Amino acid sequence: MAHHLKGKRYKTQDICKIFDISKATLFRWEKEGLISNVGRDWRNWRLYSEQNMKEIRRIMHSRNNRP
Repeated sequence: MAHHLKGKRYKTQDICKIFDISKATLFRWEKEGLISNVGRDWRNWRLYSEQNMKEIRRIMHSRNNRP
């Protein structure tokens, strides 16, 4: 993975606050392959990109629009 990451990166707690979801939900979506290519920092903590934010918005939109 490249060390010169472009764009803003978000920590797990930031994503959970922004989208009002739990860490368990976020990690489950990642495990299910709904969120792709989540980066990691030097501590191996997850760092979410703008692309990941789009994926999460798409997931939430599709779940909110279920019959």
